[in-house]
Amino acid sequence: MTQTANYRIIHETAYRYSEPVALCQNQLRMRPRNQANLVCHSCEVEIDPPPASIHRHPDYYGNVVDSFAIESLHQALRVRVTSRVSISTPDAENLSRAPAWTDLIAIVRRGDKPVDWKAREFVFASRRIALSAKFADYAREIMQPHTSIIEAVDALTKHIHSDFRYDTQATDVNTTTEDAFLMKAGVCQDFAHVQIACLRSLGLPTRYVSGYLRTYPPEGKPRLVGSDESHAWISVYAGSEIGWVDFDPTNAVRTGTDHIPMCLGRDYDDISPMRGIVMGGGKPILRVSVDVLPVD
Repeated sequence: MTQTANYRIIHETAYRYSEPVALCQNQLRMRPRNQANLVCHSCEVEIDPPPASIHRHPDYYGNVVDSFAIESLHQALRVRVTSRVSISTPDAENLSRAPAWTDLIAIVRRGDKPVDWKAREFVFASRRIALSAKFADYAREIMQPHTSIIEAVDALTKHIHSDFRYDTQATDVNTTTEDAFLMKAGVCQDFAHVQIACLRSLGLPTRYVSGYLRTYPPEGKPRLVGSDESHAWISVYAGSEIGWVDFDPTNAVRTGTDHIPMCLGRDYDDISPMRGIVMGGGKPILRVSVDVLPVD
């Protein structure tokens, strides 16, 4: 049975600078994209100070981008994005028709159907994710030959979850996938990059997904405002009949209505929520607040 959940998401990013900024140019990738299991009902972007110009456009992967420029002196910048979305679970019955992962590699290489050919672009290395025999060997130890792509990736997802240590101090946003793999530690970004490297090194198309994860407060404790965070997971191609299926190696699950996808790409560099350049500013102080609020 298909389940649906509705959310109000508030993502606020605030910079305070030690010196005035004369000019800043930024790109935001914080608008939910309509897709098979997600509907974006509304999205409002507030920027303070108001930008001199702002332009909304899709990027190569279909993510919605807000490009803006502020051309007046300022010592603080606040971006608040408020969205209303509905997320539904994929049809689980479809997954029973998934091909064996070993067969899928050959299917994608042949590119018999346009969707198979299109999926091939997510087989190759990207800026943050290199292909390597060590990644492929790590996956082969877990993914039994001739099992379905769903069962095989689910097994690898659970193995990475148990084999790696979630540690916010072990890595930072610039840590390489190779280093995270050697340390067997990191955060959701690292877990996702490692699993993508393993699957692509086998020849399986895999995408990086950014979004949000609904969190639950400890029993008897109130929910803390602003305590949620951005999250990352993977999406693997499961053949032309099924399409893409998402897995979360940080939490050892196939994604459901607690996961709200926002953007997709080859790796984190394609979908970072906010990036840009500034002239001046000195030393910035960054504060990020995220609220994922279930609504009836």
